[in-house]
Amino acid sequence: MSEHPHVEPAVPQSPGPRLTDFAASLDFPLDPFQQDACRALEDGHSVLVCAPTGAGKTVVGEFAVYLALQAGSKCFYTTPIKALSNQKYADLCARHGRDAVGLLTGDQSINADAPVVVMTTEVLRNMIYASSTSLIGLTHVVMDEVHFLADRFRGAVWEEVILHLPEDVRLASLSATVSNAEEFGDWMTTVRGDTTVVVDEVRPIPLHQHMMVGPRIYDLFDTSAEPADLPRRERRRGIVVNPELLAAVRRRLSADGADRWQGRGGRGFGSRNFRPLPRPDVITRLDRDGLLPAITFVFSRAGCDAAVLQCLRSGLHLT
Repeated sequence: MSEHPHVEPAVPQSPGPRLTDFAASLDFPLDPFQQDACRALEDGHSVLVCAPTGAGKTVVGEFAVYLALQAGSKCFYTTPIKALSNQKYADLCARHGRDAVGLLTGDQSINADAPVVVMTTEVLRNMIYASSTSLIGLTHVVMDEVHFLADRFRGAVWEEVILHLPEDVRLASLSATVSNAEEFGDWMTTVRGDTTVVVDEVRPIPLHQHMMVGPRIYDLFDTSAEPADLPRRERRRGIVVNPELLAAVRRRLSADGADRWQGRGGRGFGSRNFRPLPRPDVITRLDRDGLLPAITFVFSRAGCDAAVLQCLRSGLHLT
């Protein structure tokens, strides 16, 4: 636990009446970090919540929405991209009804005068600079994915919003786990006033990493290795690359004559024949191992279109 006073919430350990009512409306119990963050909001603090993806940070944002609706005030829910705004708009409409929720993105304007409005962060920044009358009555702002503050190209937008929002607006800032959460919280306290930092490092849905060599999928790490069996460099981290995976890579490189195609200095996997399986074959294998649905990252629109055509021509049923 940090020695910084703002990190440990100065709030009562029992939930207040609004948190009790909100929790009763959920079909799951609140985790300790969710309770801490929500208690801080109910007690009038801003809050910075850092937790892994899938841990349930958005519940804290939804409680900020609930507080605003109960008080008859406004809450803006900001996200970094339009797709997330659209998704959150649908979620909040399902919970509070379409009359209570609006959406503002570069493409759409729906019920903009609603007490709860979902928007991209740039929209809120533009409102602040234009001194928009929509800011009247605003008591809470949820900043989802606030770690975008560190983004090289768009981070200034988040910083400007945090700096220039009216002082009496409470922020519920939601972030993926970051290494400098306390430092981030200190800065938020400096520029926004009292901010409670709540950090949770428990990942409710564990991540498993795999690599495909030829048609076979291997675990990336050997989690069964005993510390005494690990090389010194890996012993401290308690991880070791799966030896079966390394052996499979060496066999494949040897079969492809990779020793003739090494990169500069004799390092790297330089075989010109050591290429991944065609995308339809990869999807078929993932399906066989029960690993679908899956997301493939293709870094251009033309590449995405080509990938879809490749799958369609192979006879795959994508739905």
